[in-house]
Amino acid sequence: MNISDLEKRITTLEDIEAIKKLKARYCAICDDNHDPAKIISLFVPDGIWEGAGVGRHQGHDAIRKLFQGFQERISFSQHNVMNPNIEVNGERATGIWYFIGPFTMRSGNSAMWLGARYEDDYVKRDGEWKFSHLRAIGRMSAPYEKGWAK
Repeated sequence: MNISDLEKRITTLEDIEAIKKLKARYCAICDDNHDPAKIISLFVPDGIWEGAGVGRHQGHDAIRKLFQGFQERISFSQHNVMNPNIEVNGERATGIWYFIGPFTMRSGNSAMWLGARYEDDYVKRDGEWKFSHLRAIGRMSAPYEKGWAK
């Protein structure tokens, strides 16, 4: 293996780690009251947050408004993401993650379990990875008391 190939492999590994940290920051912001001002810093200006039942929200203003709505509806969340499958292709990348988390909804102080699959597109701008398109594909939503099997 020559030095150029080794440099490419190391760069790819560094990019994958940077994307993992981006996703960790996303989860931390969500679990810190879905801070609208902080969340938009993770998206490119024309980035998209899309989720079944929640809609497609493009651009910083739309994503900020979406997260303001999350703040109004959710009093607690714990985003647990796992099994990342990240593919890097130069300045672009894709990632698939699985998510499970407990939530408390403000309405009725009700506890919920949510499960989803994230399918993300990322872009590297000025040396920093950002979301260009985050897709939250719901797989399960269930009241805590009843579970998801019923």
